[in-house]
Amino acid sequence: MTTVFWTGFWTFLLDQATKYLVVHYLDLRVRGEIDVLPPFVNLRMAWNTGINFGLFSDNGDVARWVLIALAFVVCAAVVYWVNKDRPGKLGLISAGLLIGGALGNVVDRFLYGAVADFLNMSCCGISNPYAFNVADITIFIGAFGLVLWGGPQKAT
Repeated sequence: MTTVFWTGFWTFLLDQATKYLVVHYLDLRVRGEIDVLPPFVNLRMAWNTGINFGLFSDNGDVARWVLIALAFVVCAAVVYWVNKDRPGKLGLISAGLLIGGALGNVVDRFLYGAVADFLNMSCCGISNPYAFNVADITIFIGAFGLVLWGGPQKAT
């Protein structure tokens, strides 16, 4: 469980540091957008009150608290799962990535009432209207990693 803790800790810290840097230091909350490497990488401020792609964002404060509770339930379930099944190193790292990212987004919901999304990537003539953050990336990678490596470690 040490691997899960430290991976989650550093993931959480990286997520919160990037959000602080972009939202406050670069003042993206006021500026709205900064072109970094157009059209591939841009910073576009988006406050997401729902889940991915803004789904369920019309439910206001109720959705906020339900999503906070849901994130805690998912984190607890992942901790229980990896403690019970004992996956290998990659499974434990995946669990830490998912948990750290989920808790990073929970902090945003507590502080701002919404998740601070700021990364926007487009390519090949396709303009992506959505923004995401480091936590979203780590949640996705962690969930995918748990699918691949989340089973019990086999004795060799």
